Amino acid sequence: MILRRFLPCLVAAAMSIAPSFAAAASVTDVVTALEKGYASLRDLQASFTQRSELASVKKAQTGAGEVFIRKGAGAGAMFRFNYTKPRQEIISNGKTVWYYLPENRQVMTMDAASLFAGGGGVALSYLTGMGEVSRDFTARFVGEGKDARGNYLLELVPKKQGQAFQKLHLTVSGRAVDDYLASGRATVPFPIVSSVVFDQLGNRTAIEFSKVKVNRGVKASLFTFTAPPGVEVIENPLGGIQ
Repeated sequence: MILRRFLPCLVAAAMSIAPSFAAAASVTDVVTALEKGYASLRDLQASFTQRSELASVKKAQTGAGEVFIRKGAGAGAMFRFNYTKPRQEIISNGKTVWYYLPENRQVMTMDAASLFAGGGGVALSYLTGMGEVSRDFTARFVGEGKDARGNYLLELVPKKQGQAFQKLHLTVSGRAVDDYLASGRATVPFPIVSSVVFDQLGNRTAIEFSKVKVNRGVKASLFTFTAPPGVEVIENPLGGIQ
């Protein structure tokens, strides 16, 4: 099910892909710039493309759409993923998650706390700006540490056992990190360019962000869902995502 693969991967972009000519940063520098940037993130709107590769069938699935994020007052952040390919919506007000399949005329609802309890929500917590990378992950560079555009390549491995994913690769804006090193301030609230989630079964899901807008005042009313007439409501169909 796409929901199982997608929600854990949602990690991640006041995206900057400008080449970086500054001295290379350390892993600690990149993680600190990421964390301090997120501290100023209140809301986010971005386009995304997704590619999921399934190890068992050697088949790739693609998707695209728009994502909205709004930090909640408590532990639960609000998010909305509007897929245009395939058509579906994943919405949460911080307490309830709705998974709407308009072509099937069905919406599945589940408790957000149950979703995150199994570890599947850890990666998502960074996309919503609530996580602390240095607390939950062991970080290191991938390969040479930078891509051809000067962005930093991080590999994050969960410190806790039993997570829904094996590791997470993040591409972090090189300019955002260099600006932080030069000024001592994180000026980019969402410096993630792309992410790749690797699960325990060898599957991988890659997401790239574009057209990113941050702190524009995304309204809370966007993060709720009312089933249209004739749509079947299925409550907690999986007993929580594990």
